[in-house]
Amino acid sequence: MLESTKSEKMKLVNELLEYRLENKLSLQALSKKVGVHYVTLHQWFTGKRKPNMIQTYHIRKFLEENQR
Repeated sequence: MLESTKSEKMKLVNELLEYRLENKLSLQALSKKVGVHYVTLHQWFTGKRKPNMIQTYHIRKFLEENQR
């Protein structure tokens, strides 16, 4: 599924935030793993921005690869 609604994108961002908290990662460490600037992550986590389609795809892929 390549298309995402705003709520699906925010759910994905929340999963990414949960991953960050569970693994005790800084914004900078997580941004390197995901491949975006740490400011971009901060903006996602605060709701100022939402990931675009390409970023959403890579977040999904990252979370799937790093599931327990």
